[in-house]
Amino acid sequence: MSGYILRNGFKTYPNAFPKNLIQEFIKSTKVENVLCNEVGSGTEILKRFGEEHIKTGYPIIYTSADSVLQIAAHENIISVEKLYEICKLARKIADKPEYNIGTIIARPFIGDNRDNFIRTYNRKDFESENFGKTMLDVIKQNGKEVIAIGKIQDLFAGRGMTKMIHTQGNTDGIEKTIDEIKKNTEGLIYTNLVDFDMLYGHRNNIEGYKEALEYFDSNLPRIMNCMKNTDILIITSDHGNDPSTPSTDHDREYVPILVYGEEIKQGVDLGIRSSFADISATILDLLNMNKLEGVSFKKEILKEEKY
Repeated sequence: MSGYILRNGFKTYPNAFPKNLIQEFIKSTKVENVLCNEVGSGTEILKRFGEEHIKTGYPIIYTSADSVLQIAAHENIISVEKLYEICKLARKIADKPEYNIGTIIARPFIGDNRDNFIRTYNRKDFESENFGKTMLDVIKQNGKEVIAIGKIQDLFAGRGMTKMIHTQGNTDGIEKTIDEIKKNTEGLIYTNLVDFDMLYGHRNNIEGYKEALEYFDSNLPRIMNCMKNTDILIITSDHGNDPSTPSTDHDREYVPILVYGEEIKQGVDLGIRSSFADISATILDLLNMNKLEGVSFKKEILKEEKY
């Protein structure tokens, strides 16, 4: 989506992590031991290992269908700051060629027992920095603003941004996005609304997902009404996470691309694109900057050439 295509992908671990990696993790972080080391749903893993974690203090390690190493810890057992330190050490291990893991995820949680454990918004992702130039880098290098709202800071390891804004869920993310749109920003406002993924998709919560979509839809007029005539809104997703599938992992359906603005034609069918990178190519084209990967659909969507 942001213009860099990783052609040699990160490794996944469908049978959990190898013993060597776990041993390196224990040695590097100086923890006594770890719990779990399985592939599975985070919420179910908390039910199974959360109480033992509270008793022992051992961090819970698990993975999924994606290239991730997730580390869960109760905020009263391992502080959020300490968990972040552990994740930074894990990041160094994960960058080794033999492991090549895309993301380390800190998964803080609270609660007294398996029936009320809740993962908090103190989640933090520690991404591999083994990626090339993205549209964020290009926009920043050209002297324009890149406002990162929500999880964007983590996804790009804090690179290519001029302002980073943390959020506490979808509602907060929408409000902070509206605040930034109202300003005279020249460049890109890039927002991630994490609740669709974290609270509903991964938890197979169909009703919650529906309500979150309805809430976002109800706020779209507010977003649209504060846009300036030259502003362009793109609504899309970086992956599927259908809450009705049997799995709690990301799924692989096509994602939508919805484009709106005063200068945008109505009723344009962008078709099935060949790459997520078409989005970054279009954004950079609109900003009159050199694209990286992908095919711009600028000419397809503009009423007339004004950019």
